[in-house]
Amino acid sequence: MKFKNKLISSKFQKRYKRFFTDVESKGNTLVSHCANSGSMLGLLEKNNKTWISLADNPDRKLKYTLEIINDQKSNVGVNTHLANRIVEEAIENRAIKEIKNYNEHQREVKFGLHSRFDFELYNKTKKAFLEVKNVTLSRKKGIAEFPDAVTSRGLKHLEELGKAIKKGYESFLIYLVQREDCKEFRIAKDIDPKYYEGFLKAKKNGVKFISYSCKVNEKEIYLNKPIKIIFK
Repeated sequence: MKFKNKLISSKFQKRYKRFFTDVESKGNTLVSHCANSGSMLGLLEKNNKTWISLADNPDRKLKYTLEIINDQKSNVGVNTHLANRIVEEAIENRAIKEIKNYNEHQREVKFGLHSRFDFELYNKTKKAFLEVKNVTLSRKKGIAEFPDAVTSRGLKHLEELGKAIKKGYESFLIYLVQREDCKEFRIAKDIDPKYYEGFLKAKKNGVKFISYSCKVNEKEIYLNKPIKIIFK
């Protein structure tokens, strides 16, 4: 996924009101939208190098969006709104080997009365759901973790993917690690033990888990390599 416009280099200053960040660029403080509802644990050190984008819509309240933070170990894509675009591009390029047998897809598909999955996948004989989770946390060298805060919504998605299997679907969840310095993935069970329990239950019920790292730079973000998932 290529950025439409050239990103602006800057330095992180602070995050506040959850979705606001101040960055410094060429001596100016620029208020940027932070499209990430997580804690962004480990990323918010003052003066970390950042890249922001300028909004196309001149009427938007915040003119800039925070796209990338360098945590002094790796560039990290922090705009969760881009995760589905990155995955969709990978689907179209048949880059996710675990789902290559599905040759068609549709975005944002309803399931039941109150749920919606990121993608429905299908071929002539089978259907599947694919849910995407954006991952930025890495507390130990080479290991990515999710979640970085308690996520009741994420737990619900695990439960719903299990229900979809009972209705004849295959169910997949991809942990999209928007950084390239990780070779393994695990659940941060100390941060959200209920999510970890739900993760193990979903695995037992047949949900298939996938994790890939990404190449992240100021020009583009794209799927890189599969990452080993540690289930213990």
